Amino acid sequence: MTWSITAHDPETGAFAVAVATCNFAVGASCPFVRAGVGAVSTQSMTNRYLGPAILDGMARGLTPAAAIEGALASDPGRGIRQVHAVDRHGSSAAWTGENCVEWCGHMTAEGFSVAGNMLAGEAVVAECFASFATGATLELPERLMAAMEAGERAGGDRRGRQSAAMVMVTTEDFPDLDIRVDDHPDPLAELRRLLGIWTRDRKPGLPDSPRKANPAGRIDLDRIEAGWRARGLDLRFRR
Repeated sequence: MTWSITAHDPETGAFAVAVATCNFAVGASCPFVRAGVGAVSTQSMTNRYLGPAILDGMARGLTPAAAIEGALASDPGRGIRQVHAVDRHGSSAAWTGENCVEWCGHMTAEGFSVAGNMLAGEAVVAECFASFATGATLELPERLMAAMEAGERAGGDRRGRQSAAMVMVTTEDFPDLDIRVDDHPDPLAELRRLLGIWTRDRKPGLPDSPRKANPAGRIDLDRIEAGWRARGLDLRFRR
């Protein structure tokens, strides 16, 4: 019921997942990322326990393939599962269960993987994969967005459209980017709109937010107020 990309950017250390489906709130179920460890998407008849289990395995030093195998070993429903993952070394792996609904399948490469099921055809995964593979000059969120749009143009989910999501983590214990379209007639178009807002309004402020390298973040009241004034806002801290 889904197609998705898991990706690692060695330049920034980022891990990300982008996903779309004809089902409600895909961002709440399928994508999992962990700083310094990896990215996972768990889909088809989704088992949300698989995402953390695979990340835990990779954190212990298992390859994505071994982590997926270990997580599925105790899942009697593995025939209807589809999962794929990438780790900090750029290794990727995927599983498409023998009972997943056609069209279903996956492609893996250094630094990323693409997988899908209940799709219009093989071209959805192939076009998504090709777009990401040739988009190395783009920043990771835009590269993911363009690849998902390529998959949609190839037919996408054969049942239709409903939700989409993108999540990305870099150095912190929480995502730098976490945007979700839970219910929309054109979820990827809406996801692109939200990505534009994140790029304009949220991304520039990330270095000033509390982070491991600076746990307090920007706290200079005068500098913060100057930024508000530059945006035409008449706001002041109490002193």
